[in-house]
Amino acid sequence: MNEASSPAGAGPYRPSVRDPKLLPILEKIEAGKRLTFDEGMVLYHTPDYNTLMWLANRVRERKHGDKTYFVHSLRLEFTNICYVGCTFCAFAAKKGEARAWDYSVEEVVAKVREKWEPGLTELHMSSGHHPNRPWSYYPEMVRALNENFPGIQVKAFTAAEIEHLSKISKKPTLEVLRELKEAGLVALPGGGAEIFAERVRRQIAKNKVKAEKWLQIHREAHSLGLRTNATMLYGHIETLEERLEHMDRLRRLQDETGGFYSFIPLAFQPDANALAFNLGKTEFTTGLDDLRNLAVARLYLDNFDHIKGYWVMISSDLVQVALDWGVSDIDGTIIEEHIAHAAGATSPLGLSRQKMVQLIQAAGRVPVERDALYNELRIYDNLPKAEGPRPKAISAS
Repeated sequence: MNEASSPAGAGPYRPSVRDPKLLPILEKIEAGKRLTFDEGMVLYHTPDYNTLMWLANRVRERKHGDKTYFVHSLRLEFTNICYVGCTFCAFAAKKGEARAWDYSVEEVVAKVREKWEPGLTELHMSSGHHPNRPWSYYPEMVRALNENFPGIQVKAFTAAEIEHLSKISKKPTLEVLRELKEAGLVALPGGGAEIFAERVRRQIAKNKVKAEKWLQIHREAHSLGLRTNATMLYGHIETLEERLEHMDRLRRLQDETGGFYSFIPLAFQPDANALAFNLGKTEFTTGLDDLRNLAVARLYLDNFDHIKGYWVMISSDLVQVALDWGVSDIDGTIIEEHIAHAAGATSPLGLSRQKMVQLIQAAGRVPVERDALYNELRIYDNLPKAEGPRPKAISAS
């Protein structure tokens, strides 16, 4: 028996560690110490999934106990017209294509009214880089949404879109952010990050915002009090080192600003895009890769409150399992998403609040409905009788 295991009743519980390389990492996690890059790579390569899961869950429960967060949200992509040409994208369309759409401000308001549900708190908007819309369209849209739907929280415009708005407005990105905030923007989504590694960016998103600019825009948003999320697109041509380097840059910015809410790994969707075609890729990421990636993120990004399991891309079934692999947030009802589905996502176009609660409770966790700013709106602490209570975690300290 190794030093990290003990029989029941003989002392604090620890898992039976099969990979000796994990022993010093376990000790650091228990002591609340930060992992090095090399230790992060050990997590990516270890065959000891059981200990990896235990460690990620340990940190997750230290931060949030059994609480699992979700938001009642509406996705709205106001246009799919885009000139950027990212090879992983199946959403973008050229102006004039039959499948292209481009809503006016009035049409955006009408779309939200059409999809409106009681209790909706978050409106999440990200879209294409439209070549012709004037800058005035964007703050006008945010202002109109706030005027027509009092109380709605508009979370919109990725850092890539903010750079685009800076170009068309000829204003610095900081000024673009300031004017959007004045119009009623409350937070930014984390999209556009893809993978920061320049080698990969040149192949999948060569015309999109550069990594350093993406980080600068989030730094500027945080300086204005606009909190943001961070993403990473994985499962295509990146290496494991490049995944961890991506997280390392996010960890450093979070140390500097503290402005990120959550980190959201986005699994590559292998349908109807040039990158998948060129790679001959038709398979989705595997469940084990998804879970390991989430666990590594939970352990490496020690200064992020939440690791988010994005059920749209990895399925609602796997998200339930991921609640034991470091995930403390499963995003939201997400009515109705088009970007991932254009690339092959097989998940539903949105889930009800009741379904979100059921997913979380069936996994033995406590659902917490939040808003876009992570204010807790309701705790669903009555477990369904059929599921019974979750066993109490055995303390290791």
